[in-house]
Amino acid sequence: MRLFVCQGCGQPLHFENAICGSCGRRVGYLPRLSRMSALEPEGDVWRALGDPDRMYRFCANAAYESCNWLVQADGGQAFCIACRHNRTIPDLSVDNNLVLWRRIEVAKHRLFYSLLRLQLPLVTKTQDPAGLAFDFLAPTHEPVMTGHLNGAITINLAEADDSERERQRGAMGEPYRTLLGHFRHEIAHYYWELLANNEDTISEFRAVFGDERADYGEALRRHHSEGAPAGWDTHFVSAYASAHPWEDFAETWAHYFHIVDTLETARAFGVSTQPRVASAASLESPVDFDPSRATVDQLIDAWLPLTFAINAINRSMGLNDLYPFTIAPAIVVKLGYIYRLIQRVPHPDDLADEAALKAMVALLKKRTPA
Repeated sequence: MRLFVCQGCGQPLHFENAICGSCGRRVGYLPRLSRMSALEPEGDVWRALGDPDRMYRFCANAAYESCNWLVQADGGQAFCIACRHNRTIPDLSVDNNLVLWRRIEVAKHRLFYSLLRLQLPLVTKTQDPAGLAFDFLAPTHEPVMTGHLNGAITINLAEADDSERERQRGAMGEPYRTLLGHFRHEIAHYYWELLANNEDTISEFRAVFGDERADYGEALRRHHSEGAPAGWDTHFVSAYASAHPWEDFAETWAHYFHIVDTLETARAFGVSTQPRVASAASLESPVDFDPSRATVDQLIDAWLPLTFAINAINRSMGLNDLYPFTIAPAIVVKLGYIYRLIQRVPHPDDLADEAALKAMVALLKKRTPA
């Protein structure tokens, strides 16, 4: 993620800020420009110092302190490009649901930051039945399964409870489990249908990940009863990725997003590694490129030294590794497929443009039967 500053006073801002902690100005995020902006009130709308020629309103979800994104005042949209994909939110009259939903929205907005930076298609189910929707559900008498089905991503509200998520991580034997990780994994299933499951790319997908026509339900049952095969880490980025080609794709896609976003943050802060060991030249890592456009070789050459260093720092604090995964050569090949798939997508200048949306809907409908 980029480093943001308040145009009013120059103070660095976090992506989630609604107020500048230095000068007290209201601030909001301009998704079209990938920019946080200080704001000046003009009647019932706001002038953004980061885009002074347009007037803005806050997304309607700002009323719940769950969104700090801006929409054009004359654009006719109540919700920002991230929140208009919400189909179901939890009952906010129930104690603690608002707190948990806010945490979910933090992760979801970070997901959308990356989707917009990579210029990936974003179509709601209102625009096309095959589009994208989110259901954030609180478990009641029926269990809620986090997952994806036909463009609808369900997130169990309990995943926003840190203690419950950690319990689930331990029960599943996972080295890593976060809300942002869930979003990056589940959105991959949506984009597999949209981008990979068509006549131009399905053959390459099967050559890299395997044949997705293998029985999915049986593959998951086998994985949960028998676990990952011996030596899985030489071919898969996680044990779960070994269950089925769809899950392999989703896990690899999520890691591509981990790598791109973290390297962008490192670049924004000028972070590089220059170990004071004569024999450690391979651990030198200047991040002097745009990760969202970089080749996979560039990403990996920077990522491996950076994570080695940060893992060492975490261990110095008695913490778990920030990145507890190994990227073997076979995984680099799979990351390369993800990179090529994303780069092939038509990249309009403005994802809010109606013509661009129509082109994306046409892309949605370009399907090859399984």
